[in-house]
Formats: sequence, structure tokens, C-alpha cells
Amino acid sequence: MKLPSLNTQILLGAVLGVGLGLLLGSLDPGSTAQEAGLYASTMAGGVFIGLLKMVLVPLLFTSIVVGVASLQAHQQMHRVWISTLVFFSISMAIAVLLGLVATNIFKPGAGMHLGMFADTMQNFHSEKLTVGEFFSKFLLGLFQNPFAALAQSNVLAVVIFALIVGIAIVIGGERYRNFLNIMQEAFDLVMMVVGWVMRLAPIGIMALLTKLVATQDASLFASMGEFMLLVVGITLVHGVIILPGILYLVTRVTPWTFWKGARDALVTAFATSSSSATMPVTIRCTEQQLGVKRDIAGFVVPLGATINMDGTALYEASAALFIANLAGVELNLVQQLIVFFMAMLASLGAPGIPSAGMVTMVMVLQSVGLPAEAIAILLPIDRLLDTIRTTVNVEGDMIGSLIVQEIVSTSDHKPVAGR
Repeated sequence: MKLPSLNTQILLGAVLGVGLGLLLGSLDPGSTAQEAGLYASTMAGGVFIGLLKMVLVPLLFTSIVVGVASLQAHQQMHRVWISTLVFFSISMAIAVLLGLVATNIFKPGAGMHLGMFADTMQNFHSEKLTVGEFFSKFLLGLFQNPFAALAQSNVLAVVIFALIVGIAIVIGGERYRNFLNIMQEAFDLVMMVVGWVMRLAPIGIMALLTKLVATQDASLFASMGEFMLLVVGITLVHGVIILPGILYLVTRVTPWTFWKGARDALVTAFATSSSSATMPVTIRCTEQQLGVKRDIAGFVVPLGATINMDGTALYEASAALFIANLAGVELNLVQQLIVFFMAMLASLGAPGIPSAGMVTMVMVLQSVGLPAEAIAILLPIDRLLDTIRTTVNVEGDMIGSLIVQEIVSTSDHKPVAGR
């Protein structure tokens, strides 16, 4: 008998977790049955969170090294990869800033204090640093002993070291081909382990939600609805207004022309919630429907599927502020700057598979001292939000291809293909 898909299993786990939570919450406080149920859910949920933390650092390191090192095959195309990286950085920065500003304005979850996180947040403190002190501390924290950073799960130092290693592989060329192959094998191996962890997600989600629902009131679900509407709204603003607006300013390609040519890839991304699975369709649409040259599309789209995650970065930044509101914590400017940078860096290591962004979401939460267990709140709504943010991720890859081609063609004084 064929098992349901993982997404269906996660949904069933979430529904069952809510049901068990309501059942436990209806029992007499302190009863043996309630205490046993809460203990079991705490243990199962803790194991799941521990597994996510376990794979986080290896996933970030290997995926970033492999993603940056993919520039090696195109090292003669300096204008192409420089233009690509500049566009990806700018578009992700705009997405994260949009998420932070909108969440600060509407403040979903403000005024709530979840008892589930009380113990975790006891040691939380808000550092009072000036902007100058922040950048000094930030820069000094970037460069550390990589082995110590790996052992201590200092994700920011790990990310920086991975970027440096990736750049060194690009500069070294064929000399480090064997090491790149090892990194690729390591990435594939880590992704296999991530796949195993994801198979346990329905049980972990069920356990986390059981404890959450059993110990909280119904007002949490109203706040979740507000957060969903906010994320959907700002993601659509980025995907329908900002990205097409940038495209038109640079290339004069109208949004309607773009959406008509990109339709198949966008629908596939929405249906699969996977930029990696959508990649063949994305490349076909980019080349055949939008008229981008094969060498440019063949470089920008695969690289974008690895490191260009506008929708994911926007969501993770907004979610961090939402969790802070639920935990009764107000993140100051310094901490929101940390969230800004970490959301962008986390998107570099987010696998292009459904709901795997929960792994890097842990990284963003922990960067400002928020509880990793808070992903229990996000997972029930993650599947719907994942479809929309993946669609925007893929849209950004195709728009990036058109913009890079325009920049390269203009610098070469040649007409753009397909225009």
C-alpha cells in the first residue's frame, strides 16, 4: 500500500497534534494522563528539534561551498556572475527589508506570552549596543577558528568560512576539482540525512503541536491567521510589484510579457513547492519563452535555485519578528539587523525542497536567542506559505536571467536575444 506524500503526512500529523492537544487540555490539570501526554510530546518534539539542529551546520557549510564553487565553470564570464550576484543580493535585501518593515508595522502576535517558551526565554536579554558597537562586534564575530565554529554551531562564522572556501575553489580552478567533488558528495550525503529527518517531521510536528495546543488558548490561532495574511500579502507585493518593476526598469520587458512566458514554471513551482524540482521547467521557459541565451540561463537559474531565495528570506525575517511578539520579546535595532543579515545568509543554505526551510529557520531564530521550538507554530501553515514563496523564488531566478542578459548585452553593445 502506497503511503501518502510527505506533505500529506505532515498535514495529518498537524491535525492529529491539534486533536491530541485539545484532548490533553481538557483533562484535569496535573492528572497522570495529562502529565504523561505532555512528557511524551516534550520528548518526541525535543528529539525532532535536536535532529534539525544536528543537520543545520553541515547543510549550510556544504550547500554554500558547492553553490559558490559552481561559479568555477563560468569563471571566464566575469560580467555574468558579478551581475548575477549583485542582482540576487539586492533583490533579497529588498525582500527582507519589506518583511521586517511590514511586520513591525502590523505586529502580528503582539501582546501574547506563550507559556511554552517561558523556560527558554528566561535567559533572554536585549543587548544595548550602538550601531558602531554592533558592526564592530558583528565583524569580529565573522572570522573565527572554523573547527571551533563548527563544534559550537556558530552559524555565522560557518557561513563566512564556507563562502571563503567556495571562492578559493573558484580561484584555484582545476587544482581543487577533487575537493569540489568531495564537497558535492558531502552535500548529497547531508541531503540524504535531511530527507531522513524530514520523514520524522509528521511525528515531530504532531508532538510539538500537542504540547502547544494543550498549554495555550485559542487566541494563538487568530494570531496565526493574521501572520499568514501578512506574509501572503507582502510576498505578493514583492512578486507582483517589486520584482516585475525592477525587470521593467532595467529591460523594458512588461510584467504581462514576463508572466506569459514564465507561466509554466510559476505554476510548477506553486504545485511542487520545490525550486529544484521546477528547475528543468524554469530553464525551458527562460530560454524558449523569454529568449535568454542558453549559457546565461544555464548559469543563473541553477545558481538561483541554490542561493536566490527572495520569498524564503522574506518569510524567515517576518517569522522571527512574529515569534518574538509571541514570546513577549521586543527585538531592538541591533537584533533586527542581525535578523536582516541572517535571513539573507540562511537563504543561501535553504534546500530547494518542500518545507526544508524549517532547518534554516532554526538558524534565524537562534541568532537572536529565540526558541527553536517555535517552529511548531509555523509548521502547520508552512505548506501553504511555501507554495507562494517558492513561486516568488523561481520568479526571481527568471527575472535575474533577463536582467543579467540585458546588462551583459548592453556592455557588449549587442541586442538582447529574443527582444
